[in-house]
Amino acid sequence: MMILWKERLAFLAVPKTGSTAIESILAPMAAITFQRPPMVKHITLQRFNRFMLPYLDKMGLGDVETFAVMREPVAWLGSWYRYRQRPELDGSAKSTLGLSFDAFVAAYLQGGKRPAFADLGSQARQLSKSRGQIGVDHLFRYEDLGDLVEFLQQKTGRAFELPQKNVSPQMDLQLSTELDAHLRQAYAFDFSVYEGLRAAKP
Repeated sequence: MMILWKERLAFLAVPKTGSTAIESILAPMAAITFQRPPMVKHITLQRFNRFMLPYLDKMGLGDVETFAVMREPVAWLGSWYRYRQRPELDGSAKSTLGLSFDAFVAAYLQGGKRPAFADLGSQARQLSKSRGQIGVDHLFRYEDLGDLVEFLQQKTGRAFELPQKNVSPQMDLQLSTELDAHLRQAYAFDFSVYEGLRAAKP
């Protein structure tokens, strides 16, 4: 999470949506930055509203605008799966080495306590102000980061170019038809939000 005080902007970093690259270009302007631990860096909107907004309001920044990035849900899971294929994770509970993408998604969908390698949340839930209602002011698709760059240029009056950071290795990932249908049903809100962003694209 980053606060741009002068621009009255708050960036809510969703994991695996280019947040490291975005933070690298915002860092020179950021008045407040949370990098660690991950649960603070990737604060949910509800926690931001509950804990951060009252402080910002007292400091004269109660009308701060929030913005974030969302990735196509299957591609988002694919990025996590590829990221956890890293050799340095081999042997750890978070490693996906030797695991198929279908098995990874099946573990993500299972009820109860998920295994560590699939213990992930929901993009839409992170960005919701209440159940089933997205609350960030400006939400951009990961696949159209040029729109985010344009937004930031307009807000800051600066020119930006996003670097590539923490890019996972490319793999040809294809879910089985059954698992794909199950995922879309279980995380219908995520898919609906993403499709709404795509439909709104001119």
